[in-house]
Amino acid sequence: MTTIPVTKSLDRRGKTITTFVIFDAAAELATIREGDVLELLTDDFDPFTHDVAAWCGTVGHKLVSSVSTTDGLGFLIEKGPAPTTGASLAVVISSDGLEELLSPLGFALAAALEGMPVYVYVQGPAVRVLVQGFRPKLHGWAKPFNRFAASGLSKAGHLPAQDKLRQLRGLGAKIYVCGPSMQHFRVKSDALIFDDLPLVEYFSFMSVMKEADVHIYA
Repeated sequence: MTTIPVTKSLDRRGKTITTFVIFDAAAELATIREGDVLELLTDDFDPFTHDVAAWCGTVGHKLVSSVSTTDGLGFLIEKGPAPTTGASLAVVISSDGLEELLSPLGFALAAALEGMPVYVYVQGPAVRVLVQGFRPKLHGWAKPFNRFAASGLSKAGHLPAQDKLRQLRGLGAKIYVCGPSMQHFRVKSDALIFDDLPLVEYFSFMSVMKEADVHIYA
């Protein structure tokens, strides 16, 4: 690609979900020093060109180059200083459907990867997503196609919802659960994938939302 010395190389060809790829890129950059360079290889997929550049610009890394290769795209990313941001994101998730979870969790991951504080309130049927072993499914007429949809999403780089929630926690996100929803849907605290989630209701999360700059309801 160039004669610039590369400290590490990450090949994520075959995946087309930018949060999946950038999560791994961020993890690799965390292991090298400021000023070192990470080579990132991806499919030749237009969203990567825009999203990698946007992410680097937001978190303070330098996108040294972005070029087409014989079998994809190649990025050289020079690690910058630790990101700083004054913005924060509050997300309310109400559905436990396979497709309905994609956008809120995707935006939450993107925000967390940009260094934003992220707060997630899980309510209604979505509390079941936090139950150990739960697998979201398609709803309505599409339900019979659930296995095919889940397989296609996984191939593209969409991790299961619970894995995305674990990634969010690893990035510092705070997750709150609606206590009445837990009761209504007969979900017990000892069945959750996390054992330290605060059980709250509207007033508690409203106090969080008042301080957040961006709100998402799903």
